[in-house]
Amino acid sequence: MESVTRLEAADPPLTPEEARRLAAGLGTNIARALRGKEEVIELALAALAAGGHLLLEDVPGVGKTTLAQALARSLDLGFARIQFTSDLLPGDITGVSIFDQKRGEFVFKPGPLFANLVLADEINRTTPRTQSCLLEAMSEGQVSVDGVARPLPGPFMVLATQNPHEHAGTYPLPESQLDRFLLRLSIGYPAPDVERELLLGGGTATELHQLKPTATAAQVRRLQAAVPGVKVAREIADYVLALVAATRATPLVSLGASPRGAIALLGVAKARALLRGRGYVEPDDVKELCVPCLAHRVTLAGRGPGGGEIERLAAERVIRDLVEQVPVPE
Repeated sequence: MESVTRLEAADPPLTPEEARRLAAGLGTNIARALRGKEEVIELALAALAAGGHLLLEDVPGVGKTTLAQALARSLDLGFARIQFTSDLLPGDITGVSIFDQKRGEFVFKPGPLFANLVLADEINRTTPRTQSCLLEAMSEGQVSVDGVARPLPGPFMVLATQNPHEHAGTYPLPESQLDRFLLRLSIGYPAPDVERELLLGGGTATELHQLKPTATAAQVRRLQAAVPGVKVAREIADYVLALVAATRATPLVSLGASPRGAIALLGVAKARALLRGRGYVEPDDVKELCVPCLAHRVTLAGRGPGGGEIERLAAERVIRDLVEQVPVPE
């Protein structure tokens, strides 16, 4: 997947049942701060288990940052939040080398990117130059500064947020950067009863700050190491290939999903199957993940990449229609 995590020899991969219990505990903990969004929480945990990155795209105030912070507080991992602005420079994120007069040499000062979980808040508000400094980190788990490749701590995950409705002063992510995100999720408005609870309870700030870690870094590494062991039947692999091929064949799409998209779809399907306590992938695991995994990886005919809410909904509708057209293996 997008990032590689090494497993200590003394830490065996989690069993499907252990993974299910771990996911259940994390999900319950996160749901204390983000109520009524169990499916979104499960997909965020699947992205973590698959070693991928998450793009949260929705209107302000529905819980994008809350989800990222709740996930970080539920894990005993290093966390950094970067507020992206138009004047942010790559060195502000990756770090810079500063001359140390006492030592008589340049010393590297790591930036906030050197954390396990990095919240890239409003990522589309910064310039393409600054956005591009995340590409190497998200793809290879390292940062090159002054000609030196510096590995990032593992596990490593980027959770980026953006508002699809604002266009003034924003820079849409290009195809290459969108393709680095394993899933794109939209949280959506809460149900009326949940919103009433939030209104009467004064929000979720108190619950968020009271969250305690329910999983260690070692458990996350063991979870990620267990995903490759999830079994995939040949028919399931062919189903994934057929879905990806459909995005390339339809005239509604000018740029279909790449081979990386196929690998990502199968990888996150394996991760979610594991989180549900299974050591094998079912067709529904693939079918239900097509929209969040593939919709941001295609470019609709006559439209540019990224775009706003209309483009996102149109791409999701196309992917949803293609999924209904491709036969599901028995």
